[in-house]
Amino acid sequence: MTATDLPDNLLSDVRNRLVAQPVDNVAVEAALTASGRVLGSDALRELTRSARAELAGAGPLQPLLDLPDVTDVLVNGPREVWVDRGRGLEHASDDLGSPAAVRALATRLAALAGQRLDDAVPICDGALPDGTRLHAVVEPVAPTGSGATISLRVLRQSTLDLPALVASGGIAPGWESLLHGLVARRANLLISGGTGTGKTTLLAALLGLVPHSERVVTVEEARELAPTHPHIVSLVTRRANVEGAGAVTLTELVRAALRMRPDRIIVGECRGAEVREVLLAMNTGHDGGLATLHANAVEHVPARLAALAALAGTSRDALAAQAVAAVDAVLHLRRVGGRRFVEAIGLVGRDTSGFVVRPAALWGGSGSFDVVDAAAWERVVGRWGP
Repeated sequence: MTATDLPDNLLSDVRNRLVAQPVDNVAVEAALTASGRVLGSDALRELTRSARAELAGAGPLQPLLDLPDVTDVLVNGPREVWVDRGRGLEHASDDLGSPAAVRALATRLAALAGQRLDDAVPICDGALPDGTRLHAVVEPVAPTGSGATISLRVLRQSTLDLPALVASGGIAPGWESLLHGLVARRANLLISGGTGTGKTTLLAALLGLVPHSERVVTVEEARELAPTHPHIVSLVTRRANVEGAGAVTLTELVRAALRMRPDRIIVGECRGAEVREVLLAMNTGHDGGLATLHANAVEHVPARLAALAALAGTSRDALAAQAVAAVDAVLHLRRVGGRRFVEAIGLVGRDTSGFVVRPAALWGGSGSFDVVDAAAWERVVGRWGP
């Protein structure tokens, strides 16, 4: 049975019984039992799952989101549902009914995310209660006949440690000890890469190397980091409500983290003006900081930083001065097919344009790595190596 198979009166009854209560399995099962219907254990378990998906989840899309290997679920229309299992997009057989049903689903998901989605506000960007990222667009901005387009990104907490990444082929032979040294000697690191390359996974693995005597403050848009460390303070942004009030940004959280007696400040992803605060933090004695950044190549990191810093009104010269003083190394990841691996270790330097990131060593995902700048590689190993 799916959520759409639930009788409307039963769903309404359960909803009324759950007013002001958390919508978890225990509460939903209790509400179904209290409804007076005689249900066997299997039927009760299935109805509980379906009711919870409809009340606090993604409804008919929830079974796809629950699959362990799915990272994205995309809806282009009633019979245009696609999933990404790490091998590219695949068409799913799910039928959502009609364009009106797709629009109703998008509107309900937006409401769950605390957002508005209608003709006056046809675009929604938010997060569902379980952290799943939501982006939805309704007609007429969305294609006619689709009802709405829905994009859902599953957030799975990263729990792999560094040995597991090495064993899976994500780190070149000989680089594991260097990564240990970078963390132990409190290097400030940027982790760059495209979407889905494993930046957060590597970040969480490196956090697992931080000495347990240190206090780590993490700043994220959504709670993805789950490092094996006993002293983590996790700060998460908050979006504005439907009235446009109550937002808490990454910039504000980085400033707050500076006042929390951190030994290390970790930023899940720099994607806006908060990059200025991140670099300032790294330049004010908070060594050992880590942050991730979208970039297609290690050499593109300066351009990406410049674009983000411009949002904060920071000039390129000021950015160059901050970046060269703050960032010790850049770890760049690449995704080829279903494989994700650290492709490059780069160093920040100055040039006539301001600053650059030059790769010291490159790895193609198999075999041994190549040293492309011997002098830079010697500096890396000499300062942070075993």
